[in-house]
Amino acid sequence: MKKITLLSDNHSYFDPELIPHIDDADEIWHAGDIGDLNSIQAFKDKAIFRAVYGNIDDASVKDVYPLNSIFECEGLKVFMTHIGGYPFTYTKRVSDIILSEKPNLYICGHSHICKVMPDKKNNLIHMNPGAYGHHGFHKIRTFLKFEISDAKIQNLRVVELGLRGHI
Repeated sequence: MKKITLLSDNHSYFDPELIPHIDDADEIWHAGDIGDLNSIQAFKDKAIFRAVYGNIDDASVKDVYPLNSIFECEGLKVFMTHIGGYPFTYTKRVSDIILSEKPNLYICGHSHICKVMPDKKNNLIHMNPGAYGHHGFHKIRTFLKFEISDAKIQNLRVVELGLRGHI
């Protein structure tokens, strides 16, 4: 079993209040819009860290993290990218990758809207953790925590960090 913390869209912001929420994570995944690489250093020091770059990320982030990440965790095939849409409105790039790679879990960020939904047509679960940073139009800062065991997602929960803009 692996305990996963899924983040996105911190836009260079690091919140020390997040540390107690990630202390139990085996892996921390970031779905893009990192901004300053220093803003994620604490995550890399805590657990296995996987990330993709987003549309606000410059060459310093793109040199370290890919546009797409496809990997396996506890028997679950994961596809993570920053921009890609939701079930039935995927971008062509993402739709082509889903059709060829057949992931069980598709993760994206970008919208700043926390959403988890099934895609029955492609037999996968879609997750967007929302945004944990303060930049953007979202009202509540969010991220997701869940466990993966025997290729199954379990104990999925949304963590709310409070209002955007109240540092």
